[in-house]
Amino acid sequence: MTNQTIYIIGEARTTMDNAITKMFGNFYIAFEMELDKDKIVDVDCNATLRLTKDFVHRLFLNHNIIEDEELLRKEVVTRYFGSSTKAILTAYHDALQRYKKVKSELIKER
Repeated sequence: MTNQTIYIIGEARTTMDNAITKMFGNFYIAFEMELDKDKIVDVDCNATLRLTKDFVHRLFLNHNIIEDEELLRKEVVTRYFGSSTKAILTAYHDALQRYKKVKSELIKER
């Protein structure tokens, strides 16, 4: 699986008064993952502001999606003070579970 990347997306609901809900319905965070290292090589989300997208990108970029789970949670909670904190965490955990499942299935196929 050397240098192979895969795309994983996680989703979460936001509050009814959140601009993300009004524009998109749900919050989505997408990760391009380097499969052999569990490394996040790119990340994007459907936030309404470019600065929010950029900030979320910097929070997650180059981290190990599995090993850095607690660190990433702490980074979001202590640095992101927008109205979508819970949605970011939920979408991340959704993506993490999908990633683990996909990786496990890909390993079985080998």
